[in-house]
Amino acid sequence: MGQLEGKRIIITGAAQGMGAVHARLFVEAGARVVLTDLQGEAGQKLASELGKNAHFVDQDVTKESDWERVVGAANKQFGGIDGLVNNAAIWWTKPVVDEDRERFRKMLDVNVIGTWLGMRAVVPAMRQAGGGSIVNLSSIAGTRGIPEHGAYGASKWAVRGLSKVAAHELGQWNIRVNTVHPGAVEGTGMFLVPESEFDTMFQAQPLRRPGRRDEISGLVMFLLSDQSTFITGHEHVIDGGRTVW
Repeated sequence: MGQLEGKRIIITGAAQGMGAVHARLFVEAGARVVLTDLQGEAGQKLASELGKNAHFVDQDVTKESDWERVVGAANKQFGGIDGLVNNAAIWWTKPVVDEDRERFRKMLDVNVIGTWLGMRAVVPAMRQAGGGSIVNLSSIAGTRGIPEHGAYGASKWAVRGLSKVAAHELGQWNIRVNTVHPGAVEGTGMFLVPESEFDTMFQAQPLRRPGRRDEISGLVMFLLSDQSTFITGHEHVIDGGRTVW
């Protein structure tokens, strides 16, 4: 029996990067997974590789109608929803005084509104299933003020606060909500530093290296599993100790 045996899970932003690693690991652990992304070709290819326990749906997480289609697909393909991973996000850096209003709004639309719409959309199916687990991906930028991360940091702090409120409100239906806050992680768009520079970049970090994507996925999987059924409303920082001081 895998750690997620029989769980029915939606993962947004799953066509590549961290989301794709989540999808592979979860299917290996026994889950049935609905993958969503704007990148249709890549998403369909991954779902085909993962086999009968994976299904892809094109989705813009900022559109309510797309969330209705995703929930409908999960119910039709797998008979319900036990877990949601709000993984889809956008990122860039820019000083606060140089940020553009429309770009700032877009950051909030994808990273915050998309997360809220997802939580709202899955609640009926999770209530019918007797409960569920929602994992919202934030960042260490949602725990402190990182220079040139005004828009991104604002969005990830918002995800953190939104998740705490949701955990309080949804707990009555046995629906848990937690956030995961990664630091620098190899193989993601937010970390493009060559290994030759690791010693310099990570000399002040207790574990002197970036994280691996499978390490983040492992934490997310734990929070979706029945091993974490008394954990809700909390931030789970996974950063190699970067933020301990």
